[in-house]
Amino acid sequence: MLSLFDPIRGLDYLSLLLKLVTASLCGGAIGMERLLKNLRAGIRTHILVSLGGAVAAVTGHFLYLELGLPADVTRISGQVITGLGFIGAGTILVTKDLSIKGLTTAAGIWVSGIVGIAVGSGFYEGGLLVTILLLITQTVIARMDPAIRAGEKTVLSVQYSDHAALEQIVKRCREDRMAIRDVRVCRTPDLKTELSAMITLQGDAPTPEQIERLRRLPGVAGLECAKTHF
Repeated sequence: MLSLFDPIRGLDYLSLLLKLVTASLCGGAIGMERLLKNLRAGIRTHILVSLGGAVAAVTGHFLYLELGLPADVTRISGQVITGLGFIGAGTILVTKDLSIKGLTTAAGIWVSGIVGIAVGSGFYEGGLLVTILLLITQTVIARMDPAIRAGEKTVLSVQYSDHAALEQIVKRCREDRMAIRDVRVCRTPDLKTELSAMITLQGDAPTPEQIERLRRLPGVAGLECAKTHF
């Protein structure tokens, strides 16, 4: 722990002001990174979440230390962390090709709230360090996305009526330049055959148009597409 923060870890007015300002700055820095990438939940959202976390932490300490109430100083903060999951869920979208977007933003909102709680509790070092590490992760790791995405794979779950349909599906995938890594055939409870094909196309999932062409093939009863990583 850094001794220079010791005078402002308490509940006096100066400490309270510095905690709220620091939490707002940390949340704003996280939100700025999202805003510059033109993504959902920008500066205001992250500031409010971080500020709310700080107020929750301060309130828990105030009830116990100043008012002497038999309160658990971590209870309010714990409820905030739980509630942040619902806020983050509002930024998550499932696209037409069944890929998921917004998870990083949702995680950033969750971390912003916890940063606020840390700062509100007087743990300035933790809040500031996490903010710096989060920004490094969001910027440096993001530049590594092309290499990381090369390890993505797409799983097609196809219901078809006969082996000729399966052959047409494989043929169409090859025509669309999708490299098939594996084909596994199994029986479903209703005796229909399900084809699960792991398909990679330079790390990208098949386009909605490609998926639709597969769905229209004769003998194809249904098709679902999902992305995953190695």
